[in-house]
Amino acid sequence: MRWIRTVLVGRRIHAALDDSEAFDLRDKLKALAELQKVDLEIASLRKATEVHPKQLVELEKEQATARAALEAERARLLEIEQQRRGLEQNIADEKDKVRKWESRLTEQRSPREYAALAREIDIAKKTNQTMAEELVALGKTLAAAREALKGKEQEFTSGLNARGGRATQLKDKMKGAEGQVRQLEEKRAKVASHVDKQLLHRYDLVKRKRMPALVSLLAPGTCQGCNMNVPPQLYNTLRSTLGMDICPSCHRLIYAAEALEPHSGSV
Repeated sequence: MRWIRTVLVGRRIHAALDDSEAFDLRDKLKALAELQKVDLEIASLRKATEVHPKQLVELEKEQATARAALEAERARLLEIEQQRRGLEQNIADEKDKVRKWESRLTEQRSPREYAALAREIDIAKKTNQTMAEELVALGKTLAAAREALKGKEQEFTSGLNARGGRATQLKDKMKGAEGQVRQLEEKRAKVASHVDKQLLHRYDLVKRKRMPALVSLLAPGTCQGCNMNVPPQLYNTLRSTLGMDICPSCHRLIYAAEALEPHSGSV
């Protein structure tokens, strides 16, 4: 930590700085504060847009769910249609069987055989009647299923258009944000070129772990980064030198608020 005090605070820790030294430290601080301002803009922009990829994933999930519901409705309709065709075939088979049996009635040689065949014919006709009733009910179910599918298809198309529009908006926002970030990063590079290299190195080290990396101290020496008080001697030194140091608690770069206040001619 000593090296940064030597570089940032100055050689005379407890003595007041002359105007030229105070201006030099103030200029370094202003350059670093300007850099952090750009970094905070970049971080804020990225945070505001980081939800967009997640929203796109959610839209894809919604689309998959809607498509699955539509396919399920189509499968249900297909199943009902297959049931209807199967039932129609059964009815046709039973009718053919009844016609064959009726043509054989006159061929029966004994009353007993005649009665037995007549009974079978009667049972077959009743079975056919039951299946015919089932076919009517199934027809109603089929009509309802077709209407349900039609509604699902309309709902799916409407949702598809809405989700497509929303996805386009999100992609446009993401593209716009990427462009803004690129502009800010170009601005950052220019601003960083005016920051003291040793300060920039230290700032970047702190920035990787926590932001903001550079914070001011509030009376009576409270770090705005961690809300802990620095030693009174350190606070007084920063006020008199208008330099920078490191917070003993959170290791952020700290400075007295007076360092960025308009210069009144004396420190």
